[in-house]
Amino acid sequence: MTSEHRGSAERSAGVNTQTNRTLTVACQFCGTLNRVAVDRVSAGPKCGSCSRPILLDRPLHVSDETFQQVIRDTEIPVLVDFYADWCGPCKIMAPLLDDFARERIGQVLVLKLDTDRNPVTQQAFGVRSIPTMILFRGGKEAARQTGAFPRAQLDAFVTAPTQ
Repeated sequence: MTSEHRGSAERSAGVNTQTNRTLTVACQFCGTLNRVAVDRVSAGPKCGSCSRPILLDRPLHVSDETFQQVIRDTEIPVLVDFYADWCGPCKIMAPLLDDFARERIGQVLVLKLDTDRNPVTQQAFGVRSIPTMILFRGGKEAARQTGAFPRAQLDAFVTAPTQ
């Protein structure tokens, strides 16, 4: 069986290989949801609507409207920072998340959800304190951590087995 046929057969069977995993993200410029192949992240994907670059080297903002689809359709772990602009501990976490997103591009998708502007998702997940980090795997909540914490703890939180 050729590699092309094998890849096709694996996709048909629903097997997740590194080369066919995808993530879904909203364009930072026009808001259009885009599906991006993980193995093409380093090639600098562009929005299918506005053709501007999809910048995956930083945390991406999600909203009540896009949250569920992004989480459901992304086949790599997703770390969501539930935050607010006025929150001091959230501001402490921001540069750590920036660095983490840049270093783990294509391995973990880092998202930010402003709880003041997106109360539906905040309430749906019972987020009562911020910052709250929720890790999703396979579209389901795998772990949760509340409060500011050091980078080493962030790395351990994301790489730990599902809790």
